Amino acid sequence: MHSNLFAAENLEKASAQPGMRLQNKSMLKVDLDGECFARTGSMVAYQGHVQFTALGSGGAAKWLKSKLTGEGVPLMRLAGKGDVMLADRAKEIHLIDLGPGDAITVNGANILAFDTTVTYDIKMVQGLGMLSAAGMFNCVFTGPGRIAVTTDGYPLTLTVDEPTYADPQAAICWSASLQTGYHRADQLGLGTLIGRSTGETFTMSFTGQGFVIVQPSEQTH
Repeated sequence: MHSNLFAAENLEKASAQPGMRLQNKSMLKVDLDGECFARTGSMVAYQGHVQFTALGSGGAAKWLKSKLTGEGVPLMRLAGKGDVMLADRAKEIHLIDLGPGDAITVNGANILAFDTTVTYDIKMVQGLGMLSAAGMFNCVFTGPGRIAVTTDGYPLTLTVDEPTYADPQAAICWSASLQTGYHRADQLGLGTLIGRSTGETFTMSFTGQGFVIVQPSEQTH
C-alpha cells in the first residue's frame, strides 16, 4: 500500500521521556505516565491504559467561580500509562515551559493541556466592571510545568515596554505581571472597528514590562 499518509512527517513520533510533545503544528501527544489535565473533548486518539475524568472548570471551587464569571477551562483529568493525542479544531498548538514561580495569564479559550504541577486560577481583568462579558476573566497559570495553548493562525509576540492595546478576542496570553484594563474603542478613535465580528466596543490595555501574544483571528464565544 502506498500513500503520502505514510510519509515520515505523518507518522507518530516516539517520545524520549513522559510529557507533552508536538506531533505536528495541530496535534499534541501526551506520553502519559501518571496524570495530566486537558480540555474536555480534545482527545482524538489514545493508546494504552488511560482513564478520562471530567472536572468541570478546574475542580469544584473553580467550576462554581466559572459559572459566575462565564470563563474558565472545561477540564478532564488523564490518568494512567499510554499515549494520548490532543487537538482543538485543527488550531496551531504551542508549548510554554514555566519555571518555578513563573506566571502567565491565558484566555481560557486557548488552553489545551497542562501538567499537574502547574497551579491554575481564574482572575478578573480590572477596569471593565460589568460593561462587557467578553474577556473579563482569564486564567492565571503558575509554574513549574508545561502548558499547551492554541492559536487560530500563527501568533505574534509583542514586547510591552510602552502602553499596548489589543482586541480582547485576539489577545491569547500575556505576562501575569502586566497591568491590564479596558477602554472604550471610541476613546481611542477606533469606533466600531474593534471587535467587528463580536460586536465588542472595547479594547484591552497592557502596561508595565512583559509581553502579550495575539493571534490573527478574533475568538467567537
